[in-house]
Amino acid sequence: MTNDTLLLRQVNPSWVQAGRITSQVFKPTRKDKNRLSVYDGDQISPADSWTHYTDQLGHKSVGVVAVTVAECQKHELSAVSDPGPFQEHAVIEFDNCSSSQIEKKAKHLKKAAEVRGWQYRMEADN
Repeated sequence: MTNDTLLLRQVNPSWVQAGRITSQVFKPTRKDKNRLSVYDGDQISPADSWTHYTDQLGHKSVGVVAVTVAECQKHELSAVSDPGPFQEHAVIEFDNCSSSQIEKKAKHLKKAAEVRGWQYRMEADN
């Protein structure tokens, strides 16, 4: 991964309010062990990551947003490859961050992703 690598994050339907993503998209939980799962955009497209996440892994996602490795580093977060679950898997590490720091950093990442815009949106079932 390079500084410009897009880290693709799936958006759960409950993380969208009034058509906008919430900072929950970039906020790891305790069960995540302060590591946020993302796809390495150098290895997979946003559309293919969505298909993998919804069809192969069976999770819900309304689309894909992204931040770069450099945007993570700007907020003292590491982004590393983690191919254990699947080849394109990576994580954003919130190690050693307090709850308030996680909240603040998640808001910064959300803003960066909003500026970049949706990388992929699920098609409506009409």
